[in-house]
Amino acid sequence: MEMSIQEMIVFLMEMLGTVAFAASGAMVGVERKMDIFGVCVLGVVTSVGGGMIRDVVLGNIPPSVFMAPVYAGVATVTSCIVFWMMYLKRELLENGHFRETYNRMMLVMDSIGLGVFTVIGVNTGIEHGYVNHTFLLVFLGTITGVGGGLLRDMMAGVPPYIFVRHVYACASIVGATTCVFIYRNSGTVAAMVVSSGIVILIRYLAAHYHWNLPRLDMDK
Repeated sequence: MEMSIQEMIVFLMEMLGTVAFAASGAMVGVERKMDIFGVCVLGVVTSVGGGMIRDVVLGNIPPSVFMAPVYAGVATVTSCIVFWMMYLKRELLENGHFRETYNRMMLVMDSIGLGVFTVIGVNTGIEHGYVNHTFLLVFLGTITGVGGGLLRDMMAGVPPYIFVRHVYACASIVGATTCVFIYRNSGTVAAMVVSSGIVILIRYLAAHYHWNLPRLDMDK
């Protein structure tokens, strides 16, 4: 069966998000000095973890990642590529520029993955017939966007990215809400493209201007 243009756009966005999140998960594994298996596990979990949680919420059992293993396969290949690139460029891990490079790449990959999977989550809820349930759609978009990264950080033993980085989950919530309302007025493609762009833009602005939510500093 041939894909429609809309289905092709959605599939390409899913692939883009899968590669971006797999790369971010693999980089965390490298930074935590894991072996190649651990790096691949983190890459795959980051890519498909949010979607698995979303499918469980929707009652879509078994989760779609097990029915369409291409996403796990792409995530595994991406993770291996990141591992071997870092292995061949080991000097990057040994000089003072690694942390700066790591933070920059994490921002890029995590922002792209967050934007793409947020709108994928909303679109999945709509396809299951919940177009009029705004709160559910926003929740599905947010958990799809942040769930994989949350599982990645818990497995890696680091503070979850969504709790310590610049308005990470809030960007996903804004993007998911925007996606719902644009979909109702302009359709799927416009909603997904515009809303994912909004999420990425918020993440970059937050990083550039150091936007953070209020927090308590007990050391002062």
